[in-house]
Amino acid sequence: MPEDAPRLALLTPYGIDAGQADAAAAALAKACAAGDVAALVLRLAPSDERSLVNLVKRLAPVAQEHGAAVLVCVPGFQGDLVGVAARGGADGVHVDKAEESTLRDLRGRLRDGRILGSGGFLDSKHAAMAAGEAQADYLMFGGLYPDGAAPDPELVRERATWWAEIFETPCIAVTAEAAEIDALAATGAEFVGLEGALWFDRPEAVTAALETLAAAGAAR
Repeated sequence: MPEDAPRLALLTPYGIDAGQADAAAAALAKACAAGDVAALVLRLAPSDERSLVNLVKRLAPVAQEHGAAVLVCVPGFQGDLVGVAARGGADGVHVDKAEESTLRDLRGRLRDGRILGSGGFLDSKHAAMAAGEAQADYLMFGGLYPDGAAPDPELVRERATWWAEIFETPCIAVTAEAAEIDALAATGAEFVGLEGALWFDRPEAVTAALETLAAAGAAR
């Protein structure tokens, strides 16, 4: 992979629960073995903390053994997300549309170099800048909404380009369409993220995405 090439991040489908653990583990193993995956955003269904910890313990090592950092994301969860990630052995947490005060609280509670990622900024540049000031380790632009709706690809490209040109905090530009990968790589984003629909049952899509990113890096 060329030095300037964006790295690849994978986002699971929403709502993975204990009943899907075996199938999810198999999909993660195949995807992460297909090439250099920098990070995995593990989107879990809300549950009690013990169940979530056990699920993270089951899934996180599958990606980590291939060198991917695992971020736990549980939309709608009202419990201790940092505790779930730490006790489950994940590398950090990801939250969407969090208030600046929430991000600062999470930042202060994440120990041992664990990662804080935040997304949901397509509607507000101000919120994105506030997340950067709260010391999020990366910002995410794009990604399917929990109801399955996809954001405007042009807006994702615009926001990622704006952020990458001005700010030092890395960003992930996310797509649910393979045809968008090359355009997102051209934004200057440090990472390009793939929605689960692209890769969860198709590990060859990871290889194809990495080839596209390598070509984009060579052209920079």
